[in-house]
Amino acid sequence: MRFEGIFSPVITPFRKDDSVDYNAYQSLIEHLLDSGVHGLVIGGTTGEYYVESLDERVKLLELAIQQNSGRATLVFGTGSVNPRESIALAEAGARAGADSILVATPPYALPTQRELACHALAVERAANLPVMLYNYPDRMGVNMDAEFLDRVGHSSNFQAIKESSGNINRVHMLSRDYPHIQLSCGMDDQALEFFAWGARSWVCAGSNFLPKEHIALYNACVLEGDFGKGRRIMSAMLPLMRVLEQGGKFIQCVKHGVTLAGHFSGAVRKPLRGLNKNEKRQLEQVIRVLKTTVASIETSDPAIDADAHKTPAITTCSAPAAATANGG
Repeated sequence: MRFEGIFSPVITPFRKDDSVDYNAYQSLIEHLLDSGVHGLVIGGTTGEYYVESLDERVKLLELAIQQNSGRATLVFGTGSVNPRESIALAEAGARAGADSILVATPPYALPTQRELACHALAVERAANLPVMLYNYPDRMGVNMDAEFLDRVGHSSNFQAIKESSGNINRVHMLSRDYPHIQLSCGMDDQALEFFAWGARSWVCAGSNFLPKEHIALYNACVLEGDFGKGRRIMSAMLPLMRVLEQGGKFIQCVKHGVTLAGHFSGAVRKPLRGLNKNEKRQLEQVIRVLKTTVASIETSDPAIDADAHKTPAITTCSAPAAATANGG
């Protein structure tokens, strides 16, 4: 199958009592589909899968498939610290009718490349569906290196990789040495570079609340081949990416963005905590400038909003800025 376009890793709206608001969840999915996203990732990091029960994760998948009705490509996340649960999720994905599964490294275990390959192959066999690999060593502790890729390459189901290492040399390596594995952007602030190296999909958490702006970058780079326009859009998006990443409140920022877009996002589950007033205000201002600037670029207004380069200093965290890996 082809992984092409903007893939939204859908958030999970939680009520104040910590239960899932399934109606709000389906409403958000409908909004994303109406906005033109090309794919949905259910059960990714942005969806807070790691604090959800197996039953909740399967129900979220089933409702997403029902709401989607085949309109977009649906990828189901199988990530878990417990490999047996990953296999159970893969089986559930196949039964429910997912188009593909997302296979990540079990966190904390630090498997060897051979052990990781055996795990990925076991999950793949449980579903017998196209697989998008998820390489995110900052969270999982292990890279999906050449040895791993060579081992899993014996199965034709391994068709794509969401690359979230932040190492641009891996983008070069994957594009050059593994052209049969479709490259998907999993590092938001490198989206332009991914598209330049042949990626045709982007799993981006920000598309939960700014789908049209993310689609605009994809269209400019992939469909129109206009990297001049793409650089202008990317420049307008970078302040948002810095806000999302700094302070360790990525999911909280995404959820507040969904709230600002007029949809119920609810709280985050513990151990995470919500944004404070200052953090909310900063995010709101960055989003406002981004939307105005991208709209100006899209309408070919020669007077690109100069405010895009006057975003207020970000003070949510004293640590240095890090590359932005969205939570697929």
